Amino acid sequence: MKTVNHWIGGKTVEGASGNYGPVTDPATGEVTTQVALASADEVDAAVRVAREAFRTWGQSSLAARTKVLFAYRALLDANRDAIAELITAEHGKVHSDALGEVARGLEIVELACGITTQLKGELSTSVSHRVDVSSIRQPLGVVAGITPFNFPAMVPMWMFPLAVACGNTFILKPSEKDPSAANKLAELAAEAGLPAGVLNVVHGDKVAVDALLAHPGIAAVSFVGSTPIARHIHTTASANGKRVQALGGAKNHMLVLPDADLDAAADAAVSAAYGSAGERCMAISAVVAVGSIGDELVEKIRERAEKIKIGPGNDPTSEMGPLITAAHRDKVASYVKGAADQGADVVLDGTGYTVGGFENGHWIGLSLLDNVKTDSDAYRDEIFGPVLCVLRAETYEEGVALINASPFGNGTAIFTRDGGAARRFQLEIEAGMVGVNVPIPVPVGYHSFGGWKDSLFGDHHIYGNDGIHFYTRGKVVTTRWPDPSEAPSGVDLGFPRNH
Repeated sequence: MKTVNHWIGGKTVEGASGNYGPVTDPATGEVTTQVALASADEVDAAVRVAREAFRTWGQSSLAARTKVLFAYRALLDANRDAIAELITAEHGKVHSDALGEVARGLEIVELACGITTQLKGELSTSVSHRVDVSSIRQPLGVVAGITPFNFPAMVPMWMFPLAVACGNTFILKPSEKDPSAANKLAELAAEAGLPAGVLNVVHGDKVAVDALLAHPGIAAVSFVGSTPIARHIHTTASANGKRVQALGGAKNHMLVLPDADLDAAADAAVSAAYGSAGERCMAISAVVAVGSIGDELVEKIRERAEKIKIGPGNDPTSEMGPLITAAHRDKVASYVKGAADQGADVVLDGTGYTVGGFENGHWIGLSLLDNVKTDSDAYRDEIFGPVLCVLRAETYEEGVALINASPFGNGTAIFTRDGGAARRFQLEIEAGMVGVNVPIPVPVGYHSFGGWKDSLFGDHHIYGNDGIHFYTRGKVVTTRWPDPSEAPSGVDLGFPRNH
């Protein structure tokens, strides 16, 4: 059986704890790989390597760092398919979706390639007599990233390219459910010329996570995952004196006004709710239909959802793959099975779905729930699967109030032809990312990604300018120099004397 080991100091390091976790092919249900699970001592060893590497990398020139990043970008581009194949094999998402994930990660690598302009300081001259003040940004040291299973390449690339471009060294703890993509990213970075110890990958479970949060040698922690874990990460790491950005869960809403193009809205709802099998924090999981359009919109969504082809991710004809684990599949199914008892109309029931020839895979079909109540489990919880809830509102104001009452504030969208309504929505909605006739408003790499309320813990969003500020700290220097003409007696600098 294949074993995925750690990547520390620019090379593969075999696990020493004796503990391994299973990695399953979601399409078949078969365990294909085992991944080493690090002990606290192994985490400490990785931190020591990263700290030693920082002594040199943190002092390296911007030209040296960007040279490596440009080479890395070229290698990632050349290996898109290979990375996507690893994602599909362990996560289950279809190959085209995996390629899209790599492309979005590349955006941040490209941002890191241009880090020279982002790290420019500021200078004010003559703020007082012969006094100048300058501001500079410097790296933190060793930083860590803890990333989720749903985007095993993209989310790590949201973190480490910017961190190392800013002069830090990095320890990545990816999900143990699909670990191979992380190692591939690290191997390609080494091939691009990234010095040993600058980027390290330590695999593990809660033991490794807790060791990272407590380690005094780590200056900052980035995290993407569920809200309960994000809250724990933020609380624990902050208590240990670390800077933290912890992105949590979501319940993203799409408000559809009566004047909207319902065909476009239905297309958007289907792709945003069921893409990646709903296993993404930016999925639209709740549609709020305003006025009398609800029945027509639900029917249009149903018609489109029934045509989605579900199958193995490596089948080019598949549009949606399986869920990551059987346990997660069963949890998602439980929300659908209990929906009717809590007042919802089950328009589509995807539970019990199987794919011929792959009966042991972690399959579930598409589910569509209408007339969902805000106090039901299917609405309140982040299901993280292909389940779309439809709620009804009589007015725009009622719809906005419903959305703003949610404890989550990650992303939201409005579908309308009315610019005035869209403008109001942008200003009145309580969420960090807003789409106008765009169902999944994930910002491009040079803007920052992050939500409000229980969707973000910490002050900084991820990537973009916020990401660069997170991985650096500011320093202000005030200087006063005497005029050369006032040099002490006996020192001749060639300047005329003033008497």
